[in-house]
Amino acid sequence: MFDIKNRVKSVRTRMKILGVIAIILGILALLTPVLTGFSIVMLLGVLVLIAGIDRIIWAFQAESLGRGLLMFAIGGLTLLCGIALIANPLFVSGVLTVLLAVYFILDGAFELTAGLRLRPEEGWGWLLAGGIVSVLLGIMIWVQFPLSGVWAMGVLLGIKLIFIGLIMVMATSAVRTLARV
Repeated sequence: MFDIKNRVKSVRTRMKILGVIAIILGILALLTPVLTGFSIVMLLGVLVLIAGIDRIIWAFQAESLGRGLLMFAIGGLTLLCGIALIANPLFVSGVLTVLLAVYFILDGAFELTAGLRLRPEEGWGWLLAGGIVSVLLGIMIWVQFPLSGVWAMGVLLGIKLIFIGLIMVMATSAVRTLARV
């Protein structure tokens, strides 16, 4: 029994720390939305570029020439995609903006469902509020798409991070309640 209490306390502490970190990151994203949006695009480009290089290296370790050529071609294509992402961040930000809108709408729908299913447990309202905010943010991005661009990713990601952080911090009391049962 003592071990379970220690584990629950450890989980609560980690949830609270991660929630506070998410809130801080959300505030930073709100303070610099364009920088956040371009950072997301550039990070994605660098990661795809590294994946392409990695696939090309794996191609030289293939068991057969045919498989190696196929892996080399896929690696080369991945490498070119990474270069394209880095070279044309405005196009990528447009695509990511649409994906972000879809993500917010779907994530919000799941949070709304989870909040309604959790009712009347403690913290269900925070999930419901987070879901409503997510759906509204997704709709805002979608409606203003050509104008929303890079800054929208930073602003909306910041808002979402703040709500995720609040949900995590508030959920620690629900974890405490469940541990008592």
